[in-house]
Amino acid sequence: MRSLTPNDTIGVLGGGQLGRMLAMSATQLGLKAHIYCPDDDCPASQAAAAFTKAAYTDEKALQAFAAAVDVVTYEFENVPVEAVAVLQDSGAEVRPGAVALEKAQDRLVEKEFVRALGVATADFHAVDGLDDLEAGLARIGRPAILKTRRLGYDGKGQTRLTDKDIDLHASFEKAVAFAWDEVGAAPSILEGFVPFEREVSIIGARGHDGEIKLYDPIENVHAGGILKTSTAPAAITPEASDRIKDAAVKILTALDYVGVIGVEFFVLTDGDIIVNEMAPRVHNSGHLTADACAVSQFEQHIRAVAGWPLGDPARHSDAQMENLIGEDVDRWRDAAAAPGACLHLYGKREARAGRKMGHVTKLTGPA
Repeated sequence: MRSLTPNDTIGVLGGGQLGRMLAMSATQLGLKAHIYCPDDDCPASQAAAAFTKAAYTDEKALQAFAAAVDVVTYEFENVPVEAVAVLQDSGAEVRPGAVALEKAQDRLVEKEFVRALGVATADFHAVDGLDDLEAGLARIGRPAILKTRRLGYDGKGQTRLTDKDIDLHASFEKAVAFAWDEVGAAPSILEGFVPFEREVSIIGARGHDGEIKLYDPIENVHAGGILKTSTAPAAITPEASDRIKDAAVKILTALDYVGVIGVEFFVLTDGDIIVNEMAPRVHNSGHLTADACAVSQFEQHIRAVAGWPLGDPARHSDAQMENLIGEDVDRWRDAAAAPGACLHLYGKREARAGRKMGHVTKLTGPA
């Protein structure tokens, strides 16, 4: 595994805001970023040294991309595994590797992987049809959440099943059929509802030499299935923090991971923790590290995939990050003027409902 030197090029699959911030961090370290994305004028291309506009199924474009970069990473977990295979067959090294993608792209596989490490998850049941869904509800009970095994994010690809839904549809069978239609009759997973006290995530990194660095756990609040605020430090006990960090280390080690990962947890009222899901990439809840830490999650990821020493993840300031979603971005001038506020806009031209347009991090005091 070769370490990069300044002026080498990191290829990034995906052109969203995460790719944009990765490109900016690469530039800060004297490295170049080459973005590969099928979309015109993607946010990441505005901050990169090079941009390839091509489909993830375009083998010739992927081969040319592999030849033009020194290592490849990605900014979203739904990169087709087939595209990664083409890159690897073309001689490119992809960090983190395909195994992490395979685990994270399928919620059922992900849950089974985490359970095998001895880390708790919500109760779950594989669903491939109405009979499976009815059997899962009989075993898990209600309320429960039905999620597609693949591709859902920010609250998409999922629906709840509660006693109110049964009453609304006048029968159990009709409610079940409606929920199945809601997820597109796609292979899914039924998860038991977790009566959690708070939602917490951790941003962790593992270097090519196996070194692991963890940021402190971050507390998250969602609205409409989309992350609204992230706060550090999280209001949890030292014991819960230790359990979260231990789980993150197990996951990073088992995946032989290189790069930054985000792992989401539910903290229960008794202090126990269970894993909700993992994202094999830099994570929305870790945006505050760009302003509250000397080394951001984005720089940490670049360091890891470049084969450089990992930075100190210690926080110099307490902070709260707020996502600017849709028309929230119209408040950018007020956010820019607020004391202790750090404004980040993503260069997206159109503000749509549910679309992340930027974020603002407010530093709330010394750590």
